[in-house]
Amino acid sequence: MTQATIFHNPRCSKSRQTLELLQQQGAEITVVEYLKDTPTAEELTRILSLLRLTARQLMRTKEEEYQALGLDNPALTEAELIAAMVATPKLIERPVVLANGKAAVGRPPENVLAIL
Repeated sequence: MTQATIFHNPRCSKSRQTLELLQQQGAEITVVEYLKDTPTAEELTRILSLLRLTARQLMRTKEEEYQALGLDNPALTEAELIAAMVATPKLIERPVVLANGKAAVGRPPENVLAIL
């Protein structure tokens, strides 16, 4: 049985759909409600590496906090952007699923099937 971890927001329809898809696939799932149990900078760095994305690519750039915090500044470093996601987890794109030493963003939910 595949073990999977989902960084989940129960209020997000895509996150709920991805969780349901994982359940349908028979995965053994660890649910992390990342708004309550925020990943550390080290965890986010590892997730970004698995996703092969930059911090900015994993950020929800349309959130008002993104603009309010000046995160659109191209001079900001990866470490600064990761720190912003730790401080304001609402900025982290969702859902992120980890399984089999890989990661995927569940947008659309079917994206996660490739790592199971």
